[in-house]
Amino acid sequence: MSRAALLVLADGRFPAGGHAHSGGAEPAVTAGRIKDAATLESFCRGRLHTAGLVAAGLAAAAAAGCDPLLLDDAADARTPMPALRLVARRLGRQMMRAARATWPSTALDALAAARPRGAHQPVVLGLAARSAGLDPLDAAYAVAYENISGPATAAVRLLSLDPFDATAVLARLAPELDQVARQGAEAAARVATEGAEALPAASAPLLDITAQAHAAWPVRLFAS
Repeated sequence: MSRAALLVLADGRFPAGGHAHSGGAEPAVTAGRIKDAATLESFCRGRLHTAGLVAAGLAAAAAAGCDPLLLDDAADARTPMPALRLVARRLGRQMMRAARATWPSTALDALAAARPRGAHQPVVLGLAARSAGLDPLDAAYAVAYENISGPATAAVRLLSLDPFDATAVLARLAPELDQVARQGAEAAARVATEGAEALPAASAPLLDITAQAHAAWPVRLFAS
């Protein structure tokens, strides 16, 4: 195992398509729910403990060697809005392309063949982490961080927010990110005996509703 692979996987410049998505920040900015660093922090905290926790569990389970098709179905069940399912699979398809080029493996090839239109992104990320020699906790960290770094980066563009302030938000959330990554990995460890029901199923109804509405906007800066 090379822990340095985690830096590659979590790098915002890894060509997995995340730069085109705001993680719900764009509709939140438009609605006035994100308007400065303080409100960005509240938004990211809520996202971390809901969507981020769910993603952390799925990614950790995939990295632990759980059946990725079972996990993909579990991700579908935890993603009620069609717009978010579509986004998750598009991001998963892009992540799959990047992962297979970076850390080729038969496991990635098999999932790509089974889900030609894309598996859910956290599942693909977890399998990529496993292919890179990383452990389930590493996968949980990578996907949990992505769930807050994406909106923070988007807020800089949407609000002309000072990037130093946005980065400070991420730093302040670091202890909670530790917590969420551990929760995700601990839940993943129970999947072998308890099934997919052991994975987190936290919900964020406002994120879901605004994501579906955002998908219908005729003009938008981000894909989601």
